[in-house]
Amino acid sequence: MTRSNLTRTAVATLVAGTLLSTSACGLSGGAAEVEEAERTGKVSGGITFRTLQLKPAFTSYVQGVIDAFEEEHPDVEVRWEDVPGDGYNEKLVADAQAGALPDVVNLSTDSFQLLGDRGMLADVAKLDGALAQDYVPGAWEQFRLPGKGDGVYAYPWYVTPEILTYNRELFEKSGLDPAEPPTSVEQFFDHAERIAAGSGGRYAAFMADPKGRLPGDWQKMGVPILNEKRDRFTFDTGKAVEWVERMKDLYAKGAMPRESLLKSDDINQLYGAGKLVFGPGSPGFVKDIKQNAPQVYAKTRVAGAVTGTLGHIGIYAQSLGIRKDTRHLDAAAAFARWVTNGPNQVEFSRKATIYPSNARGLADPLFSDRGDGKDAETVARAVGAEQLKSAALDANTPVQWTNQVGDAVVREMQKAIKGEQDPRSAVKKAQEEANRLLADAAAQ
Repeated sequence: MTRSNLTRTAVATLVAGTLLSTSACGLSGGAAEVEEAERTGKVSGGITFRTLQLKPAFTSYVQGVIDAFEEEHPDVEVRWEDVPGDGYNEKLVADAQAGALPDVVNLSTDSFQLLGDRGMLADVAKLDGALAQDYVPGAWEQFRLPGKGDGVYAYPWYVTPEILTYNRELFEKSGLDPAEPPTSVEQFFDHAERIAAGSGGRYAAFMADPKGRLPGDWQKMGVPILNEKRDRFTFDTGKAVEWVERMKDLYAKGAMPRESLLKSDDINQLYGAGKLVFGPGSPGFVKDIKQNAPQVYAKTRVAGAVTGTLGHIGIYAQSLGIRKDTRHLDAAAAFARWVTNGPNQVEFSRKATIYPSNARGLADPLFSDRGDGKDAETVARAVGAEQLKSAALDANTPVQWTNQVGDAVVREMQKAIKGEQDPRSAVKKAQEEANRLLADAAAQ
């Protein structure tokens, strides 16, 4: 599996939004009654470890981690199973219903909440509270659950921060300074307007793709996506309307490929062909361009992610959850700590364009070396790592923003951006439909 596939898998799993469709499958009944296992003080027993689509590319790495753990803990046997990304949440639901969850399970943010909200994961802050200092704050904090106090319900594993990638030459052709990239959504739109004015239709600024931009752009602009109880959408605000108005205006001016509003074009291909100024916000994308479009790669520059008034960035995170009623709690917790320790995470990062959530791992010189500042991949690694060190806030998709909600919002945004309805009505209708879907799911 290539790094780009790994990134797409992690991000797609994170924002896939299958949660409400799966939560309606009966998992809610009885989950809170799962009894919590207790420590025995003995690291022993057979445990099952499930990962998400790491075979065959990372088989030797993962098996090596397992072998080293078993050598240090000879009374433990780790059975490793790797499953595809497609239908992962549905499989978790089925396994939970059957009482067959693995002892240690690879979770992204949405699948973590799927199990955590229903009381099926052990509180690792209670198991290993002192470990909080071992992880970067943005990763450790991400695995808390609303309304559950100080609990943390998964060990952070590998993460990917959001960055900004752009074509230096096209910046200059548009009259923009490559040394001053945008730092907020509003500045990003201002840059896009300059690009549209100067490109003569030869290239565009960015992909329209409302499904990929929301709710992240709104979060960065300070739009409240949910109420405090997180049971109602509240994004119908002037700021959200402003976003739609800017998108509509920029689309009309040619700042985005027209076809990108209604279908997902290959952004790597467009950027690699010199037809797009801003590339995807992923360090893995930089590596892909280096391999597949070296001429454009030589013109590629990297900067910190576009944030906003609240300083949000996206952190695409994977974690390791512990089954709450595992028969071998000490072994499961020890193994999860082992997999996510600094040295093991650094070694994983050498094999894939990912980052350690472990603070010791992130302090490795690998992540601070910018070289001569001219190689985009080297700079991207350092920029991403620097952001992770202080990224206590994130702009990840809320679990309530499911595929169904996203599709409903996107339909209204597309109409408004095309000029088929006014932006204010689009945002209002989108929120009404999103809340209807949320209520329907809660009633099941």
